[in-house]
Formats: sequence, C-alpha cells, structure tokens
Amino acid sequence: MSRLFRDIAGGSECADGSVVCIGAFDGLHLGHQALVRHAVARAHALGVAAAALSFEPLPREFFAAATPPPRLGPVRAKIEGLRALGAHVVGLLRFDARMAAMSPEAFVEQVLLARLRAREVWVGPGFRFGHRRAGELATLQALGREAGFVAGEIEPLVVDGERVSSTHIRAALVAGDFVHAARLLGRPYAVSGRVVRGQQLGRTLGYPTANLRFGGKVPALRGVYATRVHGIGSDADRSRPWPSVSSFGTRPTVGGVEPLLEAHLFDFDGDLYGRRIEVEFVARLRDEEKFDDLPALVAQMDLDAARARALLAEAAAGAPPRQEPQRQDYA
Repeated sequence: MSRLFRDIAGGSECADGSVVCIGAFDGLHLGHQALVRHAVARAHALGVAAAALSFEPLPREFFAAATPPPRLGPVRAKIEGLRALGAHVVGLLRFDARMAAMSPEAFVEQVLLARLRAREVWVGPGFRFGHRRAGELATLQALGREAGFVAGEIEPLVVDGERVSSTHIRAALVAGDFVHAARLLGRPYAVSGRVVRGQQLGRTLGYPTANLRFGGKVPALRGVYATRVHGIGSDADRSRPWPSVSSFGTRPTVGGVEPLLEAHLFDFDGDLYGRRIEVEFVARLRDEEKFDDLPALVAQMDLDAARARALLAEAAAGAPPRQEPQRQDYA
C-alpha cells in the first residue's frame, strides 16, 4: 500500500531516497502514464521509492477560483491511478497562498529534499514551478546539481500525429468523440465513485438513478449520454458492464447547483447505495436543458432512454456510435 501525504511540513517520506515525477495528472492520460512509468522504472533501477507529486487544488484552479477549469476526473481517481502505476508515495500538496508564494529554491529544499530525498526528478514538457512560475527545467537541473539530484524531461507522447494532452482530451469529450478520447487516455473515458443518495425524484418519475458526486470539481462533460456502468453484477460477474443512460449536470429543471452524474441502469432492480461503480461514456445524446415542467422532462427522458438503448446495441455489435448533439437535464 502506497503512502499519501498532503503537507509541505513533516519528516521524510522516503528514508532511502526516491525518484520523483511531478505533474497535474488530471485524467492520467497516456502522457502522464509514460512519465510515471519512467519514474517507477528508474526507482526500481536505483532501489529506491517511486514518488508521484501533484497538487490539490491544481494551480490553475487556485488562480481561477471563480471560474475553475474543467477536470477530467475526481481526486480519488488520480490517487488510485498513481498507485496502480506503481507509485510508492503519492504527494498531493495543498496549493494555497503559501505554496503560490514559494520560490523554486524553497520548493526544492522543503519538498524534493526534506520530504522526498530526491535522487532523480522527472517532469513533462513545459514544466514550470515556483512563485510566478519562475522555475523551469533548467532551474531544476541547476538546483539539482547543487543538491545532488538529477532532473530530466520526458519527450512529448504523440498518438496518431497528435500530442497527448488533457486539453485535447477535453476537446474530444466536449465534441462527443469518445473513441478519440479513449486513444489519448489509453482506455475508455469513465468516471468512478461511490453511489450517494440524491433527491430520489428520478424514482418517482420512473427513472431511478445511481448518483455520483464529482468531488466539488467542474466536470469536463455536461449533457445526456449513452453509458455503461461497471461494478454492478454479482461478485462473480462484476466485470460485465450494465447498459444505461446518464445525465451529467446541475439539473436546472429541479433547481440543482452541484454537478452530479446520474446513471439510470436499464432493467435493473437493486440497491446500489454505498457501492463503488464506474460509468463509462459511449455516446453523446444531447446538451443540458431546463424544461418547463416534469411531464416535459419525462417525455424527453423516454426519448433519451430509447436512443441510448439503440446506440449501445450498435456499439455492442461493433458499429461506431453515432453522435446526435441536442440538449439535457435529469431530475
């Protein structure tokens, strides 16, 4: 089990030293995976711990608190993904005013040396750090020579002629191109979490939903989608995805505020509260919409469910899902 730490202050997490990789790691796409795997391989070669270092909130969220940028995944998914890739230590440093004011020299001294005893530090292309983004790779390398560690940058990862980046993945998701997003992520786009209780209005409308919160972050998606839910079957059959139609948004028809992912599982009868599930996005149906009343909402939900069933059947038969941009909201 890997260790998680959040604070700058504290004792060393890696008594025998570490190889550190630093990044936002939002979505853990193929580029992130290449960086983490490189650090893990170097750590194995040196016989030290592999440490993955990130921040929460992300710096761009801290500096744009009123209009935070969308995220590909919740924080827990990032932690679990870094651990699955082999990180022995995961640092999610609290990015606050103190962190924003920290100089590159102080960051190296207090975090990379005191907390992680870095032997090597690896970053992705365009890495900047420290107050007003004053530090870059050359800064890190110069400070490393003084402190006794090596710093390097991995090459950008290119897939089908396109550089893999969170920005490109968000654009693909907004366009409803989940096939392209999956190529850049290295897996189908999905959101996981523990099922929580909602208003239970969907049950009274004939569309009970399994609800997932997004950890207070702004999701990259908003709308109604044909989806598959993983983790539903019996212990012997939990790998079988369950066809579903899902809404991801604030539910304006019923006065919602917090983004909520609501998945209606077709032909399912059971209690999912408290269970961890994963909702995989297959095709986009329409945008978010505020309806005049609940009967109008239910009528649209009927159409959405029928269209999602058809698209999922096509996808199961091997046909690429068709995209039909329209509009959305579920209660």
